[in-house]
Amino acid sequence: MRLVLDTNIVASGLLWDGTPARLIDAAQTGAIEIYTSRILLAELTRILKRAKFAKVIAASGVGIDGLVLGYAELATLVEPVPIPPTILADPDDDHVLACALAADAELIVSGDQHLLGLGAFKDIEIITAAQALERIVK
Repeated sequence: MRLVLDTNIVASGLLWDGTPARLIDAAQTGAIEIYTSRILLAELTRILKRAKFAKVIAASGVGIDGLVLGYAELATLVEPVPIPPTILADPDDDHVLACALAADAELIVSGDQHLLGLGAFKDIEIITAAQALERIVK
């Protein structure tokens, strides 16, 4: 199964145990394939630099660069094609959609209400991490 994980899911999965972490584990075992882009990796780096994550990152002993690099090595990098503006309330979310389109993804996994509210993009369903995990475990 081909998935694009929104950066909020990736950050959560890299920093804490829980459903997003289980998705990353599933990619490590080969149960799913995850895709990303340079833009999404840069966004992940920006998110992880937020002060609220400093303690958990320091405790990991890996650091921001190590976390991002590890994720980049796990995911397949794609070059998104431009798409028309789709999520006007948060244009950065369009990068997730463009990545999924370029990856020919089956699912976009997000916790972002703008993306989840869309429901689907060009036949690519947009679901929560819990919904994705249910489909993978079956």
